[in-house]
Amino acid sequence: MESKSSDQIENSGNNIIKEEISLRLYLWLPAFYVIYFCSFLIPSIIFMMYIMLFYLPYFLEIKNFISIFTNLPSLIASITIPFVIIICYLIHLFIVALITRWFWNYSENKSPSKSGIIPRNIPSKTLNFYHFRSFIIKYPKNAFSRGPFPWLLKWMYNFVGTNKIGKGSVIEEQLAGDRFIEVGENVYIGTNPGISSHAVEGIFGNISFAKVKIGNNVTSAGFNCFGPGVDTGNNSWWLPMTGASKYNILKGNSYYFGTPLRKVFKRKVMEYLQVTEEDLKRAEELKKNLSEQTKKKKREKTK
Repeated sequence: MESKSSDQIENSGNNIIKEEISLRLYLWLPAFYVIYFCSFLIPSIIFMMYIMLFYLPYFLEIKNFISIFTNLPSLIASITIPFVIIICYLIHLFIVALITRWFWNYSENKSPSKSGIIPRNIPSKTLNFYHFRSFIIKYPKNAFSRGPFPWLLKWMYNFVGTNKIGKGSVIEEQLAGDRFIEVGENVYIGTNPGISSHAVEGIFGNISFAKVKIGNNVTSAGFNCFGPGVDTGNNSWWLPMTGASKYNILKGNSYYFGTPLRKVFKRKVMEYLQVTEEDLKRAEELKKNLSEQTKKKKREKTK
């Protein structure tokens, strides 16, 4: 009897290979512990040294209350503790990003991120590192976005190398959006968007993994969805609750709305914004007047 190969068995309709996903927690958990505990180690040492060597003797152990305001070291100790806490917290965030960057670069060297279909019923290096990167980025993302300095999240993505976000771009609190995304300059993404470079086909189905690209000068309102492989051209405007399915390519210089999204023409935009042709003419005249005023001011400054 001839034995069937594994490819023949996999391709046959009645015999489909199904294997459980290998979580490999023996690698993931040590990486998380290194990121979490090492990021607190140095800030904790600095903070405890400040408390024991400066704050305790010059502030907490002062018996005379008035001397706190008359003695210069005591006054400095009482004023500087909030700044020391903020500095230690920023050091903690920097170390979180630094260690995550080491792990991220290691995984990228072993198996670089690239667009394509990742089967989940066949063990592979690509699948293992896909799950590894998904796991280790979760704590840094929450540490930055849930803290008092959420605007540093953009810096963290660029520093670690998970995403590329251009200058002047603002992304509000979002779902997913933590890797394989490229955003241009002067982009605004409104509240609660879903920007995902991956989509799972069913419970244990294949993974569609593709880079999401957003061009320059793109404005997206709240509750919009960017699927894997969506490429948005420059100077695009997305109205609220607009969704783009996988691998949509938009040329830009247009308004988009709906799910799945479609182009909005001038008449539809006027109806949506409840403006008339006269309003548009007034807006154009106002724009010209403002540009002329700015030119006059520049000329006066140069004289």
